[in-house]
Amino acid sequence: MTTTPIPSAPPKKHRNLAQGVVAYIGDGIRAGTLKPGDKLPTEAEFMRILGVSRTVVREAISHMQAAAMVETRHGIGTFVLEPPPPAAATLGIDPNTVVTMRDVLAILELRISLETEAAGLAASRRSDTQLQQLRAALDNFQTCARNGSETVASDVQFHLLIAQASGNRYFHDILNHLGTNIIPRSRVNSAKLAQDEPAAYMERVIHEHEDLFNAISRKDPESARAAMRTHLSNSRERLRRAQELIEGKLP
Repeated sequence: MTTTPIPSAPPKKHRNLAQGVVAYIGDGIRAGTLKPGDKLPTEAEFMRILGVSRTVVREAISHMQAAAMVETRHGIGTFVLEPPPPAAATLGIDPNTVVTMRDVLAILELRISLETEAAGLAASRRSDTQLQQLRAALDNFQTCARNGSETVASDVQFHLLIAQASGNRYFHDILNHLGTNIIPRSRVNSAKLAQDEPAAYMERVIHEHEDLFNAISRKDPESARAAMRTHLSNSRERLRRAQELIEGKLP
């Protein structure tokens, strides 16, 4: 089995080194240099080509695993996956139509039903490797939240990894299709709507994520379902009240 070579040109500048590696590999997939079934170069080769650390390469591969772009086979290597069929054609859900606060609320209601069960299944089925990936994603989210960096990408990754750990790819496919629309603050200023200081708002979200991670870590499905439902219901309630204020239904 041979490894598919990729060009040795440096990646474009990105705010995050791992995102740069993801973009570089993604460009190879879109250009056809890397095809489904092809084995990616080794970590050492990426380090040499792109001038990044092993930690950065591993974070990038983790992002791509969560996005179902690649899969890693233990002791063999990492391989490019077939792209999933367009979800919009089968689900009738177009992420581009998520525009208003009502749209965001509707997506949250859908997520509560989907992700509550996905969290319970993840607590039952997750592997040690998946738990480590969840921990890394949560640590990255916390670091971004506390230093004022953009948090939507790391938040999406955390939720996608939970869906992946459920062992049912359809949970992951639907959330992945929705993309950043699964995070309300990608569309609206959630902290402002909640009349909160941004730092205090993000700390609450961090604690909600920690509760969710801890339930999955100890393999407690009911607590994981409850933690996910609480997390998403809190978001829904903040947006619902903001919507009613806008419409003049609350004093």
